[in-house]
Amino acid sequence: MTMAARVPQHALTLDGAALDRLMPMHLWLDGQGIITSVGPTLRKLLPEGGGLGQVVSTVFALRRPGGPATLAQLRARGRSRLHLALNSDPTLVLRGLAQPTLGDGLLVNLSFGIWVTEAVRRYGLTVADFAATDLTVEMLYLVEAKSAVMDELRSLNLRLHGAKAAAEEQALSDTLTGLRNRRALELRLQSLLQNGQNFGLMHLDLDYFKQVNDSFGHAAGDAVLRRVATILGEETRATDLVARVGGDEFVLVFPDLADSARLAQIGHRIIERLVEPIDFEGQSCRISASIGMTFSTLYSQPLIETLHADADEALYQSKRGGRGRLTMHGADAARHGATP
Repeated sequence: MTMAARVPQHALTLDGAALDRLMPMHLWLDGQGIITSVGPTLRKLLPEGGGLGQVVSTVFALRRPGGPATLAQLRARGRSRLHLALNSDPTLVLRGLAQPTLGDGLLVNLSFGIWVTEAVRRYGLTVADFAATDLTVEMLYLVEAKSAVMDELRSLNLRLHGAKAAAEEQALSDTLTGLRNRRALELRLQSLLQNGQNFGLMHLDLDYFKQVNDSFGHAAGDAVLRRVATILGEETRATDLVARVGGDEFVLVFPDLADSARLAQIGHRIIERLVEPIDFEGQSCRISASIGMTFSTLYSQPLIETLHADADEALYQSKRGGRGRLTMHGADAARHGATP
């Protein structure tokens, strides 16, 4: 003879504190649909009073199925998923299950579902607001860890970007004067030619610089070079390029400036400023500058090598003509007033 196993049925009684610990998001309704108990975490989401003593439909809207959250509808959804929205915050939708209780009441256990991170942010929730057995706690730890990792990755990316920018800047700069170097010069000239942009090119060489080094030492020579860099920066536009390409050799590029008279005016002003004595530790260092220049518009097909060669030849004409002078390449140099 066999007998079917019988499962004993016991009424379980919980005090309010125990219920709050087990289900901090619970909602307890009596037989008339009046809210009689609200979990401590759920209370943080509701207006003052937590909805106690109110009909459930005045506090919550039933999203699935739609319509007012009446007791009958909640009972009908028992043991299946509920979607409840707060009337005070309709954008926050809670998930849950309803369980009928003695006395025709209803116990609803709610959770945030995918809204948990937004709820934590919006209502300032912490781990203490969730049941210890709730997997949401582990998820929050993962979210926090991910956030920390992402913050660190963003910080690392910014540092790497900054280091890359600094390295690129260093690779294109002259360490002594802070001017552009030969690499930066060639890149700019290539860009101007590729874009078909007109420009003026000026080669500048310091006169008597060797005497400064011989008389006062290399520290004085370095100070003079830095002063020359400052003057060249002051006499050119922000869009112009000034490069140091050798010990006392400089190249200046003037985008969109193909007017020989205008460029000659700039060159003469630079020469006038560089003949002024430069003080180094009480010693007066004297130099001058010789300049040769050319323009991209002088060539039907301008090439970097040709432009450099012609500007360099004009520079040495200035040297041979007595130094401290400016010479423009081309047969029209005298007509344009480029040679003083």
